[in-house]
Amino acid sequence: MRLLHTSDWHLGQNFMGQSRQEEHKAFLNWLLETLKKEKINALLVAGDIFDTGTPPNYALELYYNFLKELSSIKSLKTTIITAGNHDSIATLKAPKQLLEILNIKIITSGDKDEDPIISIYNDNKELEAIVCAVPFLRDGVIREFSANTTSKQKEELINNGIKAYYQNCLKKATILKGTLDIPVIGMGHLTLLGGKNSDSQREIYIGGKLDIGGNYLGDMFDYVALGHLHRNQKIDLDHVQYSGSPIKLSFSEANDTKKVNIILFENSKAIVSKIDIPQTKKLIVLKGDEKSIIKQLEMITDKDSFIEVHLNDDNPALANQTIREYASQEDLIILAVKVIKTDESTSVKIQNAQSLDELSVQDVFQERLLQDNIEDIKLKEQLTLAFNQLYSKVQEDL
Repeated sequence: MRLLHTSDWHLGQNFMGQSRQEEHKAFLNWLLETLKKEKINALLVAGDIFDTGTPPNYALELYYNFLKELSSIKSLKTTIITAGNHDSIATLKAPKQLLEILNIKIITSGDKDEDPIISIYNDNKELEAIVCAVPFLRDGVIREFSANTTSKQKEELINNGIKAYYQNCLKKATILKGTLDIPVIGMGHLTLLGGKNSDSQREIYIGGKLDIGGNYLGDMFDYVALGHLHRNQKIDLDHVQYSGSPIKLSFSEANDTKKVNIILFENSKAIVSKIDIPQTKKLIVLKGDEKSIIKQLEMITDKDSFIEVHLNDDNPALANQTIREYASQEDLIILAVKVIKTDESTSVKIQNAQSLDELSVQDVFQERLLQDNIEDIKLKEQLTLAFNQLYSKVQEDL
């Protein structure tokens, strides 16, 4: 059996005012061809299908057109999609029953109304694998605490809740498996210990950090398909893997190679290989003073590239203006200029706080919520949903 593991598409991302529509379209077309070429039997998508809970219409169209095309791939038996922290449960859940006709399984919350245990059968109707399709586990599923709960207690509740959820899934899968020598696969959308972040991820469990490592999940499952971290990487064990995002979602990922994971099973043993995803947009980071930056800009031939400048100059205001004017004349796209100041007494370079150039509208709203120190998690989620709906309405009216 051959699986393909991907995650963190973030369809609909608005990147410093720039659409990623064409990049995502190119990726999904490439993914369809790869599924055919590699004769994939099951597709696993581990969360964050969309960038916001209220994705733009073009992102929904890309998503549904992709799912429709999956039915034309003869080798593909099952597609399993789990929700991430960026996804709206309602958006993913709405077409769930219809998609099941196409052998597309959607797991959104993992609450008592959903069964995350999914069986994969071969052409002879024989059980070939079992998937514990665990989505991003929201607070209502894994923990309960009062206003008097301490930070340490919150962390303990989070970790114990997640571990208990996985243990319960494994128990059900083990009963279903019986004596068969078939793989049991775990999915998840979380940050494991030792995972390497990029600038495009934020802490997803308010009030606590996870102490769950790759060895913990790796001892439970024959392969672990993870989402949330945007860099392709293994955690502790070869069969515990983040696929990473298919396109570069922040400038901190400018030098990353984006990949999907292909998993071949020999009975229950996973053999993991990786395929590079072609990129249609370059993200370039330039560093130096005004003269150095101008010289580097002169060497850029792909004028569709997104550029971030780290400016270290004695007159940063004038240098910033000069650099932006030059880029405008040459039709280059500079999305952000970060001014690097030098503290002469310590010879330490200090980077200014993030500017609005670097933040999405949603990022600014989340920063505003942080300033208010709102403890009520449900209220924070409701405020975020209301804001996203309002922002989406404004965008539609433009």
